[in-house]
Amino acid sequence: MDQTEVLKPQTLQDLIQILHEIFSSDKVNVEEVQTIMESYESNPLDWRQYAKFDQYRYTRNLVDEGNGKFNLMILCWGEGHGSSIHDHADAHCFMKMLEGNLKETLFEWPDEKMKGEMSKKSERILKDNQCAYISDSIGLHRVENSSHTEPAVSLHLYSPPFNSCQTFDQRTGHKSKVKMTFWSTYGVRTPLASTVASQENN
Repeated sequence: MDQTEVLKPQTLQDLIQILHEIFSSDKVNVEEVQTIMESYESNPLDWRQYAKFDQYRYTRNLVDEGNGKFNLMILCWGEGHGSSIHDHADAHCFMKMLEGNLKETLFEWPDEKMKGEMSKKSERILKDNQCAYISDSIGLHRVENSSHTEPAVSLHLYSPPFNSCQTFDQRTGHKSKVKMTFWSTYGVRTPLASTVASQENN
């Protein structure tokens, strides 16, 4: 895969093609994927067709299924929209900013022996073209658009794909299993999508 190390994706479709090549192997090179995703310079003309907003909650919009090896999706965050604290079902999670800024808060896994509020590990602002990475071995996180004036759009890759995860109550650490759905698929509104699940996870 020497080619992917030097090839810079010019468009979102270029990026998708390179990701398919990278994930043709069963071994995931986190640094390689993160570098390739970060090297794509966001162009709204590439992804606007997938960017579907909802007035009341952020949306998950499927872009590519990655031959079963990964899901690539665009998440659209209105002003003040955010996720709950959640895990990633033992998957790799890459999150690249396409437009605007998002705040990521990282949490420790709750200790069942301890009572009280979950412990924060770190907090950061993700800006245009930055690509973050998280997995369950790193911890749990919450993502939110803390701006009250600007929307945000992010590109997410999950490998392997998953359709449910656990959410956590920050005050108690209590967890719940939640099924995730797509607000749209390949730019088309998904029939009878569960807005509750879309609100709870990213």
